[in-house]
Amino acid sequence: MATAGEMLEDPAFEFTDESLQWIDRMVDYNVLGGKCNRGLSVIDSYKILKGVDVLSKEETFLACTLGWCIEWLQAYFLVLDDIMDNSQTRRGQPCWFRVPQVGLIAVNDGIILRNHISRILQRHFKGKPYYVDLIDLFNEVEFKTASGQLLDLITTHEGEKDLSKYNLTIHRRIVQYKTAYYSFYLPVACALLLAGENLDNFGDVKNILVEMGTYFQVQDDYLDCFGDPEFIGKIGTDIEDYKCSWLVVQALERTDEDQKKILFENYGKSDPACVAKVKDLYKELNLVEVFHEYERESYNKLTADIEAQPNKTVQTVLKSFLHKIYKRDK
Repeated sequence: MATAGEMLEDPAFEFTDESLQWIDRMVDYNVLGGKCNRGLSVIDSYKILKGVDVLSKEETFLACTLGWCIEWLQAYFLVLDDIMDNSQTRRGQPCWFRVPQVGLIAVNDGIILRNHISRILQRHFKGKPYYVDLIDLFNEVEFKTASGQLLDLITTHEGEKDLSKYNLTIHRRIVQYKTAYYSFYLPVACALLLAGENLDNFGDVKNILVEMGTYFQVQDDYLDCFGDPEFIGKIGTDIEDYKCSWLVVQALERTDEDQKKILFENYGKSDPACVAKVKDLYKELNLVEVFHEYERESYNKLTADIEAQPNKTVQTVLKSFLHKIYKRDK
């Protein structure tokens, strides 16, 4: 992987052997090991936009480089998120800050990962006509994501005092800013810039992708509770963590006074008996069916919005995204 190696030979800093080894290990630990969906989406989308099955070597390299930048952005967010949430594991291994000798050095590692993005973009895209647009795009998406994270943190904090602070509007806003922009819009926006397009002309594409990201997160919330941990690769803890999850928001809208009491008394407790009570209430409120209904409606609306797009190529890009996520089970 060219990019990781490059970060170890950046002329802007006189690395010691020790610091080189640290960064090498830190990048390996945090950037690799995910599914790379976001990075791969840049390449897939770019191929569709160009109307080719095979990209030139140069085009492939640039698309891959932007893909890696998104993976780096993801790593930067996750390293810091895990500290804020005091999480235990990520992608099946201890969170980076929980690794012996790392601790709160992880905060600075997050900052370094963020700076790697700027260095990579500068190294490979300076001089390209869309260079400034790329920088602006990454900056804007980073700002939206960090602001979404803030909203999530303070809402959860308030929610811990009063569950009724959670509602669908809040859930939606958190999800759109915290997840949808960088996971769905960013890869396609990168591909559009590579293809020489002006992002200002694709406002409705942005909206559709953010909508898709919202649907994706609702699926995630659902799978956290009702998915098979063996299959998903992680054990859901939204109930224990007091998350403003789509399920709890739906439950709050449907409970009578007695049920609400059960929810208020058991949500956010790590005791398995409390978690079980919440899950039983979810089943009693028929949230599995509510979710499947939501899934159908979202899919139909997204399909209609995509088909209303004048640009056929862009339609294909959007449909390929939708098919990747519709009815997924992990």
